[in-house]
Order: sequence, then C-alpha cells, then structure tokens
Amino acid sequence: MEIYSWIKSIVMAAALLGGFGLFFMRVRDLVLIMQSVQGETQAKFSRIPERIQLLFTDVLAQTNVRRKPGAGWAHTLIFFGFLAVQPHSLELMIRGVFPGFHMAAWIPGPYGAYLFVADILAFLVLIGLGYALYRRLFLKPPYLTDGLDARLIILFTAVIIITFHLINAFLLVPSIGGGSFDYARYLTVSKAVHHIFDLNDLAAGTARSGFEIVYWIHILTILGFLVYIPGSKHLHLLAAVPNVFLKPLERSKAMIVTDIENEEAETFGLGKVSELNWKNVLDLYACTECGRCEEQCPADATGKPLSPKRMIHDSKIDLFSQAKAILGHEYDAVLPLVREKSPVSGDVLWSCTTCRACEDICPVNIQHLDIILEARKYQVLMESSFPPEIQETFTNLENQSNPWGFGSDTRADWAKGMGVPLMSDNPEADLLYFVGCAGSFDDRGKKIAQAMARVLQKAGVNFAILGEEERCNGDVARRAGNEYLAQMMIAENVQTLNQYKPKKILTACPHCFNTLKNEYPQFGANYDVVHHTELLLELLRQGKLKTDGGVTETLTLHDSCYLGRWNGIVDAPRQILQMANGGRQLLEMPRNRTEGFCCGAGGARMFMEETIGKRINHERAEEVMATGASTVAAACPFCITMLRDGINDKNGQADVKDIAEIIDEATS
Repeated sequence: MEIYSWIKSIVMAAALLGGFGLFFMRVRDLVLIMQSVQGETQAKFSRIPERIQLLFTDVLAQTNVRRKPGAGWAHTLIFFGFLAVQPHSLELMIRGVFPGFHMAAWIPGPYGAYLFVADILAFLVLIGLGYALYRRLFLKPPYLTDGLDARLIILFTAVIIITFHLINAFLLVPSIGGGSFDYARYLTVSKAVHHIFDLNDLAAGTARSGFEIVYWIHILTILGFLVYIPGSKHLHLLAAVPNVFLKPLERSKAMIVTDIENEEAETFGLGKVSELNWKNVLDLYACTECGRCEEQCPADATGKPLSPKRMIHDSKIDLFSQAKAILGHEYDAVLPLVREKSPVSGDVLWSCTTCRACEDICPVNIQHLDIILEARKYQVLMESSFPPEIQETFTNLENQSNPWGFGSDTRADWAKGMGVPLMSDNPEADLLYFVGCAGSFDDRGKKIAQAMARVLQKAGVNFAILGEEERCNGDVARRAGNEYLAQMMIAENVQTLNQYKPKKILTACPHCFNTLKNEYPQFGANYDVVHHTELLLELLRQGKLKTDGGVTETLTLHDSCYLGRWNGIVDAPRQILQMANGGRQLLEMPRNRTEGFCCGAGGARMFMEETIGKRINHERAEEVMATGASTVAAACPFCITMLRDGINDKNGQADVKDIAEIIDEATS
C-alpha cells in the first residue's frame, strides 16, 4: 500500500502538472490573441465599485441568466453546485500528492459546514443537468445549440458530480474515511448513496479499489474538462465573468467613433477579425451559444439570414482559424470578414435593425452591434458595398441633409401659419425643438410636429426651432455605415448648437433623441436632451397641460427600440396615456417595454427594401391587432409609418397615433 501511495503521488503530480500546464498554455494563447489584434488592446477600467457590485448581481445572483425562468434556474443550480464541488476536488488533488493532507484536520467545523452545503448543491446540479437534457431531447427550442460539444459538457459535468458523491460515499466506509473527522455527520446525499450500494458490506480491499477507481475518474475528468474548456463552448466559464465586469454601465450607448481625418489609417471600420479590439475578442470568448439573442432578434424571427448567436460564433471560429497569422502579426494574410462563402455575409450585416434586443437579453453582456455596425462601416467606406437603394438615401443626405431629398430650405414649411419662432429670432428660448427630418418632410411626421408645437403653445412653453439651419442628426447615415457623411452633418449641427447654446433640446424622434443625447457629446455638443414623452409628462404633472381623461379609444402602446431598449424610457409614455385615458390600463402586447418587438425601421432599414422573409412590421402589426385595441400609440415617426403600413397591409382597423397627437386632442 505504501508503494502504491508513492506511485499515486508521482502520477498525480505529473497529471496535475500536465493538465494545468496545458490549460494555462491554451489560456495564454487566448490572451495573446487579445493582445495581437489591430484594434485597441489596452483595457481601461473605471467605476470599479459599481463593477464589483455587478459581480454579485449579474454573476453570483445570476440575475441575467434567470430572466428565462426554466433554463435560468437550471443554469443557476448547475452554476452553484459545480462551484461548490471545486474546493473538495482541489483538496482531493492535493491529497493525491500529499496523502497526509486533510482540510478537516485544520478547520473541522467550517469544513464540515462546507461539506454539508456542497453535498446538497452537487445533487441539485444533476437536476439542472436533467432539465438541460430534457430541453435538448424533447423541447428542442430552435435557437438552442445542441451539438456534440454541448452534450460532452453535460457528460463531463455529470461524471464529476456523480463521482463526487461516490467518493464521499466511500469515505463513510471506516477503512477508507476513518479518523477523527465524522463524515457521516455532514453528508446527506452521499450518505444515501452509501446505503443504497451497501458499501459497508464490501470487503476492505474491494472498497479501497472502488474508491481509487472513482477517485481517478473524478480527477482525470476534471483535468480533461480543464484542458477542453478553452477550445469549447464552455470557454464562457473563463470569459463571462470579466466580460460582465467590463460591460457598459449605462443603458444608453453611443456608436464607436471613427477618426475619418486620420491620414495614417489604412482602413476604416471592421474588415477582418484581426481588426477587432480586445473587448470584441472577449465578447466572442464569452458567448455561451444559449441562443437568447437569436430568440429575441426580429430579423431572425422573420426569416432573415441574421442570427446574432451565429454571427458571434462564426466570428469566433474565423478568429481561431486565423489565429496563427494574427499571433504572428501577419495581418495582410488575414482573410476579410465578409468574403465568398463566409458565414458573415452582406445579407447578415444588412438585416440588422439595430434594435439591440440581442445585447439587452445577453446574459454575459456581449456587444453584438459594435461588430455589426463597424463591419457595415468597412463595407460602405472601403468596399462601396451596400444595398443599392441606400445610395439614393446617401445622395439625398449629402445634397439636402434629409433622406427624402426635399429642399433643405423647406425644412420649416410644416410650421407655416403656426407662429413657431426660429432660434435666430428667439435665441433666448427656454427650449429648442429639434424637429428632425421626419417631422420636417414626411407628410405623416409633419402632423406629429404640428401637434407637438400646438401642445407646447398650450402649455405656454417658450420654444423655437432651427428651421433651415437644422441638419439631419446623422443616425441613418451612421447606422448605414457612412461615417464620413454622418460626421459631416453632425459637424454642421454641432456648430449651430454651440452657436445658440440651447438650455434644453426637445425631440419627438427617438433616433434624434439617442443621437443628440448619447453621441453628440463625442463631437463637442453636450446639452440637456429630452424626448417629448418626458416633457409631456412633466407638463401634465405641473398642471401646465390639463386633460379631461376623455380619450375614448382602447389603447395599446408600441415601445420604440431607441426609446425603450436603448434609453430605458418606458414608464413616461404609459403614464401619459393613462392620464389621457381616465386612468384606464393599456392593452399591452406580449412583447413590451424594454422587451418590445421592433417595427423594422431602425439601423437605416427604413430606407431599404425588405425582400427576405416576412416583413418585420407585419409581425408587429399582427401583435397590435391581436390586442383588439382601436388605437396603437407610439412615440417615434418611423414606428408610426411602419405600424400604419403593416396594419393596412394586414387589413387591420386600428388607428396609429403619436402620443403628442393624443395629448393634443385631449387638451384644450
């Protein structure tokens, strides 16, 4: 027995050195890739206390994971149980090299408490794994990845947990676990296993052999799992925690700014995986392939080729397949991200509505849009590759600074005869109403702008508009990849805004709101920006606007992606409608608030043809009609247009109104 103990110590030491050595070598390669890409490679840390708190809420509390109840709770059971087993496994590894090592001898009380909890949590892992298998074998949700990799991970985990219980069951045999520490006092599940298999009835030699076999299976499975992790879908075990720690802390989010004046830059945007930055690479590593992003994506739901999950996964595979060139800094040898037979095709990139549902639902906080929008930027600026119909939009924006191409000198024509002053005539106005292109030129949008102006006049607000001095905010051009054109218009607007220095800016368009509030500060214009739903609610609460609560329509509300999901404004529209509707509750659609379904117009899709799959606005129109509401309210001119067209195409009867129009009708 003493000879075996010596051999066991030597073999265990070699196994640990080999297993952990291979693991650290593979992790080192992953880190080197992050340090070798051409984008930003230096991590920048800020607001550390808040980020530490995230580790408790998002990681330990599993709040993001449990947003999907069944799978979320199963993952939580697996997560905590698997973590609970690891100190015990580490002790077994140390004991394999140094047979006299026992944590129980050092801290018997705390160790016993730990063993009691770990024994129960480990069993709960098997329940979680059972549900995971049930989902794969019977439920089979289409967004769930269920390949050999996923089943191997379930097998690895199950073997580790089962052998954990068997090892502890054998430790209850006096000839194996005898000593001063009373295992029977703390074990529950393992004690049941001990009795089920009648381990006390085994001969001492048989029990010892059984223990050693289970012991080696346990240790070698852990080491095999450890080596397997860096190249598997379970790479997220290593990358998820740092990715959560480094996630954007604000719901609002700006696009990545490209220095288009940089004469040393050879390319703009993302053309190859080698041009990713370190955070993009960490995002790829962190992906769990859970498919929640795919489940929420309006493009995927309506038959488009875009799946956020597949796009991230395919980019990761592309990164690994070209790692040798990246690690060798042979960037010219790296193939383009979008190429012939590449999974990331042009149709994939241009299907995105930038609704951000993928990012919002992702349990590990992957920033899908950073990759999609940067790739679009490269396709437009470097390859001149984009949907042909968007060329006319670019031309109109360049010549007249609006997507429809109407003369920029007619931008204030919607306000003729309404007594709406220009900022040039009223530079001390309390409020600058940034009308936007839809409110200025689109026939339906003009009605919204007129309603908003009338409401402001009723409330006695001292406001003004820019008129011909206003330019397109840049949202359409930026999200369509034309950063050069966008920055040209942004620069003109910034110059105008900084000339007047408005006290507050009002928008009725979530795209204008998001761009002015979150992106203009990057270009030197940092002003207080409010959406009209926020201002209307404030005016109603202050009594400057009074409604009789006499709106008789039954109402449902469509949440604009750029208002709700991008900027978290979901309560104000509902409170306004309830005040106008006599306090009656809205007929909510199933997908609402920050989990609302896109209208299909975002990401410049408003100005592109939708020829693949089902139209997104048809999908949303069907949800509107299913509520039975006579009117669907919205707070975005693009949404108004898409919902109106969708409902008309489906022969629906519901009216579509902007919240400003409803308040205009409800106030005198």
